[in-house]
Amino acid sequence: MSHTILLVQPGQKPDTRTYSDYESVNEAMEGVCKIFEEHLKSTNPNIPSITYDISQLFDFIDQLSDLSCLVYQKSSNTYAPYNKEWIKEKIYILLRRQASK
Repeated sequence: MSHTILLVQPGQKPDTRTYSDYESVNEAMEGVCKIFEEHLKSTNPNIPSITYDISQLFDFIDQLSDLSCLVYQKSSNTYAPYNKEWIKEKIYILLRRQASK
């Protein structure tokens, strides 16, 4: 369990920046999925049940101005930064695990 801070900037303007923190990397990756799901709901308000595949999620991530996370490193008592590609890799692993259950 590594405390993780998720940094999101959906638009070009700095005032679109937000952050949220999670108890683990997996919880943060689920948070990214929830952000995408909320985006889908807001852009498709008349569709009662929305499904998507991982390529659509990754396209959404790529379209964000910035997405990164800071993961607590107990050994050095610091936070290490990770970029979109790392986040997509962790989401892929998480979703693959969930699908195999």
